[in-house]
Amino acid sequence: MKRLWTALAFAIIALVGGGTRQTVAAADTITIGFTVSETGALNVDSLAQLHGFELWRDQVNAAGGIKVGGKGYQIRFVSYDDQSRPDRVQQLYSRLITQDNADFLFSPYSSNLVATAAIISEQYGKVMLTTGAAEEKTYQLGNKYLFQLYSPAKDYLAAAMDLMKKKDPTAKVALVYSDDGFSKAVAAAAKARAKELSQEVVMDEAYAPSTTDFGPIINKMIGAHADVMIGGGHYPDGTTLARQMFDQKAPMKFVCMLVAPDSPQFASLGDAAVGLAVPSQWEPSVTYKPQFGPDPATFGRDFQAKYGIEAGYHAAGGYAAGLILQQAIAKAGGLDQEKVTAALNATDATIFYGHVKFATDPQNHGLQLGHDMVLAQWQKKNGQLVKEVVWPDAAKTADLLYPMR
Repeated sequence: MKRLWTALAFAIIALVGGGTRQTVAAADTITIGFTVSETGALNVDSLAQLHGFELWRDQVNAAGGIKVGGKGYQIRFVSYDDQSRPDRVQQLYSRLITQDNADFLFSPYSSNLVATAAIISEQYGKVMLTTGAAEEKTYQLGNKYLFQLYSPAKDYLAAAMDLMKKKDPTAKVALVYSDDGFSKAVAAAAKARAKELSQEVVMDEAYAPSTTDFGPIINKMIGAHADVMIGGGHYPDGTTLARQMFDQKAPMKFVCMLVAPDSPQFASLGDAAVGLAVPSQWEPSVTYKPQFGPDPATFGRDFQAKYGIEAGYHAAGGYAAGLILQQAIAKAGGLDQEKVTAALNATDATIFYGHVKFATDPQNHGLQLGHDMVLAQWQKKNGQLVKEVVWPDAAKTADLLYPMR
């Protein structure tokens, strides 16, 4: 009978948990809560970020946990499917704090979802490290406990604009981007940069994130005699736009899109992927010398061994969030939110992911100041699609394909 009641209890817990990954907390355990877009439009990039979290957790736990005062704390995750919806994020981050007793938080994926999660984390005074959240305005609201791992949105397309000015000063630029907060912020910064560089912008158009037929937009680009297309949004719309531009033989000399071309899955487009560039937070070929944690080659090898695919920057950002939190907890000597916050404020370090330093002034608190982006491009080498770093010169692994085809 006792076994029957025990089994029944576990069954009830499983039903109530609905869409959650969690294990029973034990003594000397640090609980980290977050949501994942297991379903919905943000699924591809969010799951890559999750894999970065998981690899960090598994490696730390296998090594005896986070060392604090001679004691090792095992890491426990509690996560839920946010379905790529802000309303779910608000409910679930409240639950993570008030019911699941999360000690610290990782962010969901995307600036839109993070903006919602940040309201909850600040309300309860919980440290949250964000990845996949580049839009600056969330960090300019007087938040105290928010810390950004990605370079801000204004930096995303700056390299593409600078490279075009160097490669083809008279190239005509079409800005075509998803009508969401992150993509619009990136496009606005790119337009401002184009003006600074005296680069001609012949088209500036946002599209609905749910767009599946880009024919009319592509025709406008062709009609405007654009040489370069800059923009995009996230994985679903980015891959669809790339495929349809290829099918319509749009005569672009250079295309740089946000997010989508970074995913290893982008190679499934075949020839439609050739020449497409992506601003990247991290690439496997970088050679940063870390002050702690794995070097880039070791991280890449371990990720490949665990998941069978090459790590992209979403996965690297997830792992980096764990690594930076781990270091802050160790330096704080415990789990006190204010002490860990102080340790994060003092962070000025280089890890496999690059330089990490947070703004500490109240107007921009948590905004990433230290991290540099690179520009990568899909190229064909020996019949295989590979991603090469083409900018800046100090980090590049290949010359830019221009024209791209």
